Amino acid sequence: MASHRKPRNRILATTAPRAVVGVTAAALASVTMLSESASAAPAKPSITEVKKQVDQLNQQAELATQQYDQAKEKTDQQRKTANQLLAQVAQKTQKMNETREILGQFASEQYRNGGIDETTQLLFTSDPEAFLQQTHMMDRLTTTQEQALKTFKVQEEQASVQRAQATKSLSELTAAQTKLSTEKKNVTSKLADAQKLLNSLTAEQRAAVAATNKGTTTVTPATSVSTSSATGRAADAIAFAEQQLGKPYVYGATGPGSYDCSGLTQAAYAAAGVSIGRTTGDQVQDGTAVSQSELQPGDLVFFYSPISHVGIYIGNGNIIHAPHTGATVEIAPMSWMPFAAARRIA
Repeated sequence: MASHRKPRNRILATTAPRAVVGVTAAALASVTMLSESASAAPAKPSITEVKKQVDQLNQQAELATQQYDQAKEKTDQQRKTANQLLAQVAQKTQKMNETREILGQFASEQYRNGGIDETTQLLFTSDPEAFLQQTHMMDRLTTTQEQALKTFKVQEEQASVQRAQATKSLSELTAAQTKLSTEKKNVTSKLADAQKLLNSLTAEQRAAVAATNKGTTTVTPATSVSTSSATGRAADAIAFAEQQLGKPYVYGATGPGSYDCSGLTQAAYAAAGVSIGRTTGDQVQDGTAVSQSELQPGDLVFFYSPISHVGIYIGNGNIIHAPHTGATVEIAPMSWMPFAAARRIA
């Protein structure tokens, strides 16, 4: 019996370690693969991919800029309205005080003469007409006094209406200021993301992205069409825009030292004596629509969907525009951006 157990024990003793070794080897292989995978450096995006991401962020920032411009325009208008209403309330209150003083003089005169003091009560009643009817004071009032009472009543009602309007306007101003702050944060956030992406590149890579942004052809003021090919106010607008070449893009800026895209086009046509809207959303409603094939120098050309960028067409497939933060007013091919719409202003 004992002789049969020993060989069996030797078989078990020799096979068990092999199984353990097999499992251990597999585990080590797995750990090694995971370690190598974890330590492998993430693949860096290509210059083309970086440019695409930066372009998308700049375009998003431009859209946010137009929303910021709209909010700022509304805030400025609402502030102006609120100030006007507050001035009217102050003026009306002053006139009320002057009329109240006249009525007070009437009451004092009656009191000194031993007359009734109902005029004094009249000043503090909430319903002067009912009080007059109840006390029959109307018969005792002079024409001057009667007119003063009517004037006071009208002024009181007008002041109440204007005070309510001013309160509403101030509330709307607060809401507009809140929206303005939000849109400003949106712009700065997108710009910060784009800058962060660029900062992650080497100097050589950043130079490559900048070169790619300029395309394969360098466009200079010398390549622009002569304004003689444009006429009237369109020529004046182009001439003004060309004078701004090289000035920096700053979101929300309308000149004279810097511009955003719609700030430049608005200033150019203002110099030509034509008033257009402040934002791309406003300007795409100005003038008359023209197709891309019908473009003439001076037409406004809009890009992207939703529309968030605008430039002035100068001919030969080129526009003058304020591109984005970090760039300057330049002449560029329309083909760099997706065409959306065009408007003829003058």
